[in-house]
Amino acid sequence: MRREVAVTGLGLITPAGSDPDANWKTLAAGRSLAAKNPEFEGLPIDISCDVRDFEPQTELGPRLVRRLDRFAHLGLVAARRAVADARLNIGDCPPERVAIVLGVGSNSLRTYVTEFTRLGEGRPRAVSPLALPRSVPNMVAGEIALDIGARGPNFTVSSACASGSTALGVARGMLATGMCDVVLAGGTDSWSRMTATCFGQMRALSSRTDRPELASRPFDRDRDGFVLGEGAAVLVLERLDHAQARGARSRALLCGYGASADAHHPTAPHPEGAGAEQAVRQALADSGCAPADVGHINAHGTATPLGDAAESRMIRRVFRGGPPPVTATKSIVGHALGAAGAIEAAFTVLALEHQEVPPTANLAEQDTGSELDIVTGCPRRSRFDLALSTSFGFGGQNAALVFSVA
Repeated sequence: MRREVAVTGLGLITPAGSDPDANWKTLAAGRSLAAKNPEFEGLPIDISCDVRDFEPQTELGPRLVRRLDRFAHLGLVAARRAVADARLNIGDCPPERVAIVLGVGSNSLRTYVTEFTRLGEGRPRAVSPLALPRSVPNMVAGEIALDIGARGPNFTVSSACASGSTALGVARGMLATGMCDVVLAGGTDSWSRMTATCFGQMRALSSRTDRPELASRPFDRDRDGFVLGEGAAVLVLERLDHAQARGARSRALLCGYGASADAHHPTAPHPEGAGAEQAVRQALADSGCAPADVGHINAHGTATPLGDAAESRMIRRVFRGGPPPVTATKSIVGHALGAAGAIEAAFTVLALEHQEVPPTANLAEQDTGSELDIVTGCPRRSRFDLALSTSFGFGGQNAALVFSVA
């Protein structure tokens, strides 16, 4: 039996802020947060979008901070804030009916350099026993369960830059089939010097290091790659009847999910966005809605030349009557990799609540023949009941989510 799935809580820690209101205010300003990163000094690409107003020692205490890597710091605190926002008392729920599903792009590389250096120097006994448990992706889900006492299904998913969206889609399925009553779902990720180096060597990053604030240019004709970001977003998802029974506020409904594989190339998207189109059409079919019902799209929009071109073509095919207003929020907060889809899903929920489409930064001119209705400058007030968020990753893995007003 299918059940409606409500979003009852949001936990957001991004370069745009550490709560939903701060994030929305920053998005509405429409300016990129990219800047020089002191930790990237000496690297060819030394810019990123960083989470700044976040003190893990204050939030978690020194012992837990030492035991965990930064991606887990971000994810754990985002989960706590999502639970608080949902006014959810885990003790009032059967703990075995509360699940955790987080999207994480890969192992955390942040502290590996220290440990691999020790091993490379012939000092294996100097390698920290925490090196493995602090860095493997599944640990953030385990740590959240440990923190809040959730004993239901607990795991992470990894589909590259679609991971956060995949986690939300999987969570929707678990709720819709009655496996769980509540799922904390989303994504978390953080950068490292190795992350920046690897993406730089692949020529995936923008090289506009002299003007960082102009570097991230989704859908702009002069785009040349993305800007690394970091952050976490956790959404409390509940069966709608469960949320109503406890008197919870529903911020939005997660009403559709679609996923696909390009089966085309290890890192490049299908040039026509065929796999992305399949995922979007599946999400719309799952929601029971038609393309014409969608009033807003939060696009994947990384600012890579191939990726944005493929996504533009896909959107124009699916929405033949004229695509709805589009935003690309990576232009402001950067690309948070495995967390990006979850962050953008949260932004989509906020757009539905505010009935506004946030602007895209740094868009001057689009590719001829691939133009979309991309919002720039300031938020656009627009009445809409349905919104789409898209995510695509290396490996040709695609995910799409449809949200509706509650």
